Amino acid sequence: MNTLRLGDEAPNFTAQTTEGEINFHEWLGDSWGILFSHPADYTPVCTTELGTVAKYKKEFDERNTKVIALSVDGLESHKDWIKDINETQHTTVNFPIIADEDHKVASLYDMIHPNADSKHTVRSVFLIGPDKTVKLMITYPASTGRNFDELLRVIDSLQLTAYHKVATPANWNDGDDCVIVPAVSNEDATKMFPKGYTEVRPYLRMTPQPNKN
Repeated sequence: MNTLRLGDEAPNFTAQTTEGEINFHEWLGDSWGILFSHPADYTPVCTTELGTVAKYKKEFDERNTKVIALSVDGLESHKDWIKDINETQHTTVNFPIIADEDHKVASLYDMIHPNADSKHTVRSVFLIGPDKTVKLMITYPASTGRNFDELLRVIDSLQLTAYHKVATPANWNDGDDCVIVPAVSNEDATKMFPKGYTEVRPYLRMTPQPNKN
């Protein structure tokens, strides 16, 4: 099996989910996508995560981003687990969960890490662009819940930098100043960034976020 890397095409698959059968690439359409895996149903940390994603659905929708979860348990187990999630997290799960009992999707995305668990998927996150390529991969240990504010921050950064010749510095949040990429000359920077820029060093030039008023 080939290792999945940033920039690779996200493997396509057909799978059963709690919202019916999907073809992954067709389901994504022109949207961005987040695919995130869980070791098994009825796991406590993942219960809080799925509840959080349901509460954040509007935030993802505003960013043209679809979310889909995966566990190696079956559909009936998923549907019963959703009842628990809705009740304990005071929300309504509003996105599909893939039933990956044969580990087909887990294998495509290298979600089985034998030294951590030989049967269950690790807690991975894949952020996929509208071009169906992998933009971000994060794998978390079982004991640490995922930070979905961070995923929103990364989506904001990727959607900004896809259309403007900037990068986002450490701890950047939407609305903060950005870094002009080194390939842009000072002459071009003056034209591209009418708000101006500050040259901290020749290789480090800061400019207000270009897609904000």
